[in-house]
Amino acid sequence: MGQYYVVFDCGTMGTKTAIYSLDAERVAEAYRENKISYPKPGWAEMDANGFVENVREGVRECVSKSGVNPAEIRAITASGIICGIVGIDEEWRPVTPFVSYLDNRAAGEAAYVRAHAKPVWVKESANAIVDEFMPPLILRWFLNHYEGFRERAVKVVNNGPFVLGALAGLRAGEAFLDWATMSGWLIGYDARERKWSRRQMDELGIPMEILPQIVKPWHIVGFLSPEEASKMGLRAGIPIAAGAGDTMQSALASGLLEPGLAADVAGTASIFAVAVDGPDERITNAPGMMFATGTLEDSYFYWSMIRAGGLSLRWFRDRVAGRAGDPLFYAEMDGLAANVPAGANGLLFYPYLQGAGPDTPGACGVFAGLFGSADRASMWRAILEAIAFEYAQMIKIYRECGMPLDEIIGTEGGSKSPLWTQIKADILRGAYNIPARSEGGLMADAAVAAYSVGDIGDIKETMREWITFRGRFEPDAKDAAKYEKIFAERQKLLAGPMREVFKAMGRIRNI
Repeated sequence: MGQYYVVFDCGTMGTKTAIYSLDAERVAEAYRENKISYPKPGWAEMDANGFVENVREGVRECVSKSGVNPAEIRAITASGIICGIVGIDEEWRPVTPFVSYLDNRAAGEAAYVRAHAKPVWVKESANAIVDEFMPPLILRWFLNHYEGFRERAVKVVNNGPFVLGALAGLRAGEAFLDWATMSGWLIGYDARERKWSRRQMDELGIPMEILPQIVKPWHIVGFLSPEEASKMGLRAGIPIAAGAGDTMQSALASGLLEPGLAADVAGTASIFAVAVDGPDERITNAPGMMFATGTLEDSYFYWSMIRAGGLSLRWFRDRVAGRAGDPLFYAEMDGLAANVPAGANGLLFYPYLQGAGPDTPGACGVFAGLFGSADRASMWRAILEAIAFEYAQMIKIYRECGMPLDEIIGTEGGSKSPLWTQIKADILRGAYNIPARSEGGLMADAAVAAYSVGDIGDIKETMREWITFRGRFEPDAKDAAKYEKIFAERQKLLAGPMREVFKAMGRIRNI
């Protein structure tokens, strides 16, 4: 009898579902795009039940494609967005939209906390920044501004746990987060103890009663309900494990297994992560740097995020080119942009479509350097280069702290683009290594599922066996030298003139 695992990743732009065998073969996969609504400038929200429906459809498709006997499915688990929450009532029904890191409605809450709260999280969570995209600040906004929230909401959860709880038929009293997803809240928890911090929550004005329990990623939180099993073509009673945050699972699946390794998680939010053996005050206090606990015990990393990194590409496809949903568009644009020289013919892009945080107040997306000669190809290349330039700001901090980072692992959807990977290698002056498998965190989800029911004995060693690499991109010396000069000029603009532009644009929007 075979041993198989149903896993899914509830991401921002889409929901990926797959069935894996015990030897890491992905026997079937499915993908559904997620709908993002933008009700106001700077706001971005999603329907939590939309994730559930996308998972149902994806699982049905995978079961049909694979021909796997449902009796051979051993466990179910998931990864989900770490910076985003939804409020639920006693019956596990959403009472708010799912609000994620793309949203900045909680900017006022963040400003209040920065001005009035004692920053005890710097020591306990190893995070110094307080920004509107963080779940505790979104929760403060719900508590203070969302009509009926205090009366109707019993708990809040991230989207991965929301879907898993729905599949298990849980009630609010059974709400959970795994310790990796919890660290995606960034503040409000104790990183060493891997539990909520009452002291921090008191400073944040958040009642402990609304928080879910914290569990290990491989903890069995429930079993597939008969109702959900019938909708997905599975058998009832399959164990459901808590899973882990998408960033942590992507880092694990990329091979970020030892301190000093770096990974570019090129998803909707472009994330640059570096494994460490614990907090480092120099990095904690650097702009934009965030500390996280990994999926595994005693695993830690710092990470930085470009909120609309990968989203900038979808924005260009959907809103500018008018080709929403076209899966061939990205490769087509890469082909055109490959003929544009490094530097995009003098065109710069600032990828702040959903803001850039308190260090760059009021930031918005900007193309700078447009002339009549500019075309789609140069604009596309400017977007690709912009993400790498943002990474260059981050990697400079690590190198100043003694980490060479001359080897980088590229993972998630963006790693499928040879052009983008070469651009990153050139701008960062580091070799890019691309895993042979591009499914990202799903493979780590499969390992967690297998471990949760005792089918494997060690997740880290299993990942070492499963991870291989298919490609390596070395920096091109000529382009790297050109990019270094462009980066210096770009930083000068960002440090002064662009800040004035952002302020002026804010005034214009309010006229």
